Amino acid sequence: MTYRPSRVLAMPLGLLWPLALLFASATLQADAPDDLDLELVVTGFTRPIAIRHSGDGTGRLFVVEQAGKIWVLDGGQVLVDPFLDIEALVQDAGNEEGLLGLAFHPQFADNGHFFVNYTHDPASGKDRTVVARYSVFENDPDRADPASATVLLEIEQDFSNHNGGNILFGPDGYLYIGMGDGGSSNDPNERSQDKSQLLGKMLRIDADGTPPAEPNDLCGLKAAYGIPLDNPYVGGSGDCDEIWGLGLRNPWRWSFDRYTGDLLIGDVGQNAIEEIDLEPWSSEGGMNWGWDCFEAGTANPNDPSPLCGAAHLYDFPILEYDHSLGCSVTGGYRYRGHSIAGLGGTYIFGDYCSGRIWFGTQRSDGGWNRPLWRDTSHSISAFGEDESGELYLVDLNGTILRFVSASSIFADGFESGTLAEWVTVSP
Repeated sequence: MTYRPSRVLAMPLGLLWPLALLFASATLQADAPDDLDLELVVTGFTRPIAIRHSGDGTGRLFVVEQAGKIWVLDGGQVLVDPFLDIEALVQDAGNEEGLLGLAFHPQFADNGHFFVNYTHDPASGKDRTVVARYSVFENDPDRADPASATVLLEIEQDFSNHNGGNILFGPDGYLYIGMGDGGSSNDPNERSQDKSQLLGKMLRIDADGTPPAEPNDLCGLKAAYGIPLDNPYVGGSGDCDEIWGLGLRNPWRWSFDRYTGDLLIGDVGQNAIEEIDLEPWSSEGGMNWGWDCFEAGTANPNDPSPLCGAAHLYDFPILEYDHSLGCSVTGGYRYRGHSIAGLGGTYIFGDYCSGRIWFGTQRSDGGWNRPLWRDTSHSISAFGEDESGELYLVDLNGTILRFVSASSIFADGFESGTLAEWVTVSP
């Protein structure tokens, strides 16, 4: 048996509340206020698909456009020049291709490093997922140096859809990468259940490390990263060392609970069911979320993988809904902000097609409910947090909104419902 050290919760201290409040917030959920609303922050973007904060105390937000630009939202205004422009590198011809992910290094304030996930069309062959590191200019933290790019990982894609694209640093300081199954329908190349393939997986790498010595099973076309020793398939067994979990179809948006470390994944369904998967922070990896043997908690009748086994081998979703309510889940966040009473610990997620937003709440018996909060007119491409844990919604049509309660006061001192501090700017 190989010894695998347990994961260390290395969350920055600035993100932690007092310990007693942490545990209370993690387990108890009250009702959201009646005046909870979505407030316009800024509009004028072109196909925005993510919003991030840099964790450096500046309060800046960064908006990712699918075609290949990242914009800085600072003090309520979009800066004139983009933070990063890599449109020349990005393939966004397919609806699910493009610049799809952004993650700031946990020590970004000191090293200026951040990471992007984008689709690239090489001179020959299939399109590729690329994960690359960039750095900001030393004398201008609002702009990235395009010459600083270092490609860490490349993965060949079978088709133009199901690219996943989200990347985030976990509380353990490692970079997690969500990969779709390669596209088309019913995972025709049987990627998701095959541990010798990176597609259809949640990957976990050491972005600051170097490739391990042989024997290893690094599976990227380019593999310039380290492997955490406690990844579940490390050790020259023929399974990809990068894999943390498997059985995903298209994990478009997912997040870590900033208090518990739990991983919550919105995995887009196929013909019938959308799902939210939960990996507790105590997990040692190797969870199998079932695709394409199962679509959510239902056996897949359409060409399931020959690698499928008995139902007890799979980890089924905590929440699901059928296509009478939507057609493409957008994973969200457990609310851990300070300004909206009653929302703490609630998992907020939505559907891109229908614009519906649900509140996932855990019952005392461990099960989950998903009461509908609101039908909206928004094409929900993503949710996001700012440094203090306040929650934002990204509309693919160009708008950023935030969740507010008029009876609450924001941590920055502004009253919710006041747009004075926000300026609508077209980038």
